[in-house]
Amino acid sequence: MIDSTIALHPSFTPVYGPVSSWRYGRSLGIDPIGVVSTCSFNCVYCQLGEIEQKTSDRMIYVPCAEILTSLENFAPWSVDVITLSGSGEPTLAANLGEILTGIKTLTARPTLVLTNGTTLNDPQVRSDLAIADKVSIKLDGVSSDQLRRVNRPVPGIDFDHIIAGLLEFRQHYQGEIGIQTMLLSPWDESTRREYISLITAVAPREIQLNTPTRPKPVQRQLDGRENHTSSANRPYQVRALRCVVPEILHHFAQEIEQKTGIMVRTAPIPATV
Repeated sequence: MIDSTIALHPSFTPVYGPVSSWRYGRSLGIDPIGVVSTCSFNCVYCQLGEIEQKTSDRMIYVPCAEILTSLENFAPWSVDVITLSGSGEPTLAANLGEILTGIKTLTARPTLVLTNGTTLNDPQVRSDLAIADKVSIKLDGVSSDQLRRVNRPVPGIDFDHIIAGLLEFRQHYQGEIGIQTMLLSPWDESTRREYISLITAVAPREIQLNTPTRPKPVQRQLDGRENHTSSANRPYQVRALRCVVPEILHHFAQEIEQKTGIMVRTAPIPATV
């Protein structure tokens, strides 16, 4: 296992930003994973670059005390939300509940967790996430084939596993649930219909439709945690990805809203896309 402890990387800070989020406003980032990118997915569009440590195992990557000490330097926390994301899948942090409790006690600001949903079958993860005010869950397709091609999960994770955990979490969670969906290409009518059926069952507060406007670093880059939208002033090689044109995003958003009544927001797309 790759050592991701911050003791070997004194320049690493678990708090970054604030960054401007089209979904959640002014967001202060919390990275509970550390300098080594660690995730149960290796998405083809990941803004971190290729994931270095691919796993579904939970462990303590960054001690809670280190996060809260770093967070104190950002007082008075003039942000809309404090977001756990960073260098991979935040629910892999075994101290997730402790971190969320500490953040809320220290800052009294709303907390958000961005998750790929692969750990939602774990009762402890669901208990930890119950502390968060908002949870945004990735759903980039409606089949095992899309999961394999787009998200590239670690062995042992399949589409049915993710959906079962998502529905179990939805049944008990009292906060705000968002669904984040990345479109790499237009979906056919059958895929859209199946997605709308799943969304109806989940009944999130909102859906966030996106397309990969952020270039992907060829190799892992720590500053990928932030919201770069171009390759300008990035001193390393990146690869631009094909985006869905705005008209297709907006048309799909309208279709979802008309058939479900759920609010859909679409990402702003640069004019050059």
